[in-house]
Amino acid sequence: MTTRVVTSGCCLKAALVDLSGTIHVEDYAIPGAIQAIQRLKDSSLDVKFVTNTTKESKNRLHERIHRLGFNIQKNEIFTSLTAARNLVDEQKLRPMLLLEDEALEDFEGISQENLNSVVVGLAPGCFNYEKLNVAFRLLMQGYPLIAVHKARYYKRPDGLALGPGGFVSGLEFATGTTATIVGKPQEAFFLSALKTVNCKPCEAVMIGDDLTDDVEGANNIGMKSILVKTGKYREGDDKKVDPFHSAVCSDIKSAVDLLLNEWMH
Repeated sequence: MTTRVVTSGCCLKAALVDLSGTIHVEDYAIPGAIQAIQRLKDSSLDVKFVTNTTKESKNRLHERIHRLGFNIQKNEIFTSLTAARNLVDEQKLRPMLLLEDEALEDFEGISQENLNSVVVGLAPGCFNYEKLNVAFRLLMQGYPLIAVHKARYYKRPDGLALGPGGFVSGLEFATGTTATIVGKPQEAFFLSALKTVNCKPCEAVMIGDDLTDDVEGANNIGMKSILVKTGKYREGDDKKVDPFHSAVCSDIKSAVDLLLNEWMH
């Protein structure tokens, strides 16, 4: 089932596509996703894959996607870890990295001496009292807190799982600090991704499974969006979308069909 959306005003030039929950769930491709993504890439649209995935580095993520059979190049992936690394470099920070070992590659070369900030991603192995208390003490000295994203939950093959948002909020509450969030749904993240395909927000559409991070985040900067009912989609999310700027589709295949067969004409 799909809903219609007003597409007048700008000619669509690009599509931003979420990864986890939209085209795959960990090591499983969503049925029809490989063919749908190839159709999208074969169209006249520029395609960028944007993700808040922080459990692994961009290289490891690309290797996983490639193993699943997707024809996606590494330079077509824009991650929140990249955005976080850029911020760390710009501010010359030496952060405590609450990240899984598989993600640390994206922070290679960053000093871990005389720590002066905290970076939090999805890191189940780090979310214990001892490590969170070290982060707490750094923040209580006035050092900045950077959240790669603040998702409440994500989808695993065995069901929904707790995201980093609750831990970021806990550190904010305990220290009186407000985190700088660098991933979706932040405006800067979307604008940085759009800059790589050289188009304005009204010329792009976002496809994803997260009502807040994908759909509402895109709509807030003037993009159109399509919510897919896979991944972290929850019953009733489709009732919350803006019908003038968003559509709802059962999966990525249906979303690509809608985009190419109706919105592009």
